[in-house]
Amino acid sequence: MSGDWRYEQLHDALRLGLRAENILYESKTEHQHLVLFENAKFGKVLTLDTVLQTTTRDEFIYHEMLTHVPILAHGAVRRVLIIGGGDGGMLEEVLKHRTVETVTMVEIDAAVIEFSKKYLPEICKDAFEDPRTDLVIGDGYAFVGQDGPKYDLIIVDSTDPIGPGEVLFTRSFYERCHAALNEGGILVTQNGVPFMQASELQQTVNFLRPIFADVSCYLASVPTYVGGPMAFGWATDNKALRSVSADKLDVRFRSANLDTQYYTPAVHKAAFALPGYVSKLLA
Repeated sequence: MSGDWRYEQLHDALRLGLRAENILYESKTEHQHLVLFENAKFGKVLTLDTVLQTTTRDEFIYHEMLTHVPILAHGAVRRVLIIGGGDGGMLEEVLKHRTVETVTMVEIDAAVIEFSKKYLPEICKDAFEDPRTDLVIGDGYAFVGQDGPKYDLIIVDSTDPIGPGEVLFTRSFYERCHAALNEGGILVTQNGVPFMQASELQQTVNFLRPIFADVSCYLASVPTYVGGPMAFGWATDNKALRSVSADKLDVRFRSANLDTQYYTPAVHKAAFALPGYVSKLLA
């Protein structure tokens, strides 16, 4: 199978092809079909049910923007909840903040975590062994519906709204997340590429607006998520957090002593400047 092409057809009228120089792993788990292969340009490529999830070459963009933007905007994040994120990349980025005391990660598929620890150590590093990590194997929707501790930040690192990830794009799920947040806490979500998946972003924003005082999105360009910049949903009851000054962000960034490849305070501010077509989707 070496040197063959693997195709993703997530969108109508568009097919993304990546050449698989070498198939490193392939299996059917209880929840999904998992494939890992090597590509000359993007390194290791992970797909679930043929849909591209991450690559070792550009994963840093996605993971940095879904973690450092809300953490540095908030300024006092101590407890974090990650829904999904089985590759460990989100967990690894959150744990770079030494002021974070506990990170609860809820992943439905234990096989993905064990696979990532063995085959994608470049992404997760030693995050799963960090004493601040509280790993839960279970359903994210059910987890946020339980009574328990509240969080300063909830990150929804889900697949697209098909299969196991579909319930994580519902209004009832967002209501549960709101109830699980501390006062002034932040919810961030992955919402696909607006140019290709406009309805996904629109639906999320429409569900979030009756629940949170401040709802919007911010953007980042991830090369392997084709069709333009990717959108990350933003929801909080503290309207001031989206407009934290660049100077204050810079102080927090330097204090955290972060080593980032994509995120900077300037990029943080610019990410909320939406192009016209995205603003119209949110209107």
